[in-house]
Amino acid sequence: VDVRLVPALSEERRWDVLRQLRICWPSGGSSLTEAVSALKAALGRCSCAAACEQRPGTPEGVISKVHLKTFVEQQGLLGYDPNLDVLLVTEGTLQSLAELQEAVLQCPVSDPMALPTSLFPSQSSCCSIVHVVNCEEEFQQQQLDVLWRILDPGAHTALQKHLVCGPVKVTNPSSPIGADQYFQLRKHQMYEASVIKYGELAQDEAWTEVIDILTVAAIRFEMLSTAHRSQITLDLENNSISTKGTKSGAFVMYNCARLATLFNTFQRAVEQGTYPPLPPASELNFSCLREEGEWLLLFNYLLPFPEVLQQAAQLPPPSRGIRITANTETVCKFLIQLSMDFSSYYNRVHVLGEPFPHLFDQMFARLQLLEAVRDVFHSALATLHLPPLSQI
Repeated sequence: VDVRLVPALSEERRWDVLRQLRICWPSGGSSLTEAVSALKAALGRCSCAAACEQRPGTPEGVISKVHLKTFVEQQGLLGYDPNLDVLLVTEGTLQSLAELQEAVLQCPVSDPMALPTSLFPSQSSCCSIVHVVNCEEEFQQQQLDVLWRILDPGAHTALQKHLVCGPVKVTNPSSPIGADQYFQLRKHQMYEASVIKYGELAQDEAWTEVIDILTVAAIRFEMLSTAHRSQITLDLENNSISTKGTKSGAFVMYNCARLATLFNTFQRAVEQGTYPPLPPASELNFSCLREEGEWLLLFNYLLPFPEVLQQAAQLPPPSRGIRITANTETVCKFLIQLSMDFSSYYNRVHVLGEPFPHLFDQMFARLQLLEAVRDVFHSALATLHLPPLSQI
């Protein structure tokens, strides 16, 4: 899947927050003068639009007014807000549409011969457009959607859908908090929680990187573990972040690091001659796996994981209307539950036993099982754009 993200961010402060969260988002943006001019020309030919004279009370910069409601009713479009009526179009509005068109142009075409005709001859792509928008700005995004349909009635504009996110609230806020303050607060809390667990931390690049990754993981799980349609309530108190809390991203990363430590320890023991190398899976005796926790990991996580990924990646089209839903919480909940069951098993079972040949069959079978669990951790974290930690 090829994904294009718009709009490009012009404010350095907003882009810096996304960079701290390890989100790759385009910055800068271009003027797209020609595309804006083409949209103006389409606006001038549009039967739903009328020139807007600058009268007292008219907002500055308005170049036209478009009757959205008339178009929606004529086309029989479903799912739009009934209050959509007249939109006052500005240069900024057309710049936003031009950015969307530019993103569509950059998408690869699987079957160019199947593309319906667009009003814009250079429009040679067909892709799905998903407007990810918070509930407070849904109305404005619907206005942009309908305007784009009016000015460029091609296949791409007909495939527009909206993924609406619920509000984010803060419990007992003493004052408003911005995104950068929120990140720095969580980072400080994660550092303090790590000091409590591991003692005073060395102020080196390695630990700084670990704290950064743990902070990003905590924030992503905090935001994505709730269905996107629901409200998120943030607790900013110090006790809301912990390296031990089983509902947190830090807990998932901690268990991922435990697996890395296990296999690093095993590899060093092999190099020292304590254990023989892990044989191929075809040569292992998996009947040695008799613990209930081992079969729980297999049947509850390893086998269903491909289906979980598929479910999380799907954007099922609505039977009618423009809203779609995404199972953004699926992977987070899967990882949290996996971490809880793996942690319970790992605390109970001694994987690397004494170096006696009669114990190797069971140890190798367990290592093979946990290697698969590690791969699931890494793959699932990759879908959240989180690197696995090798140590904490």
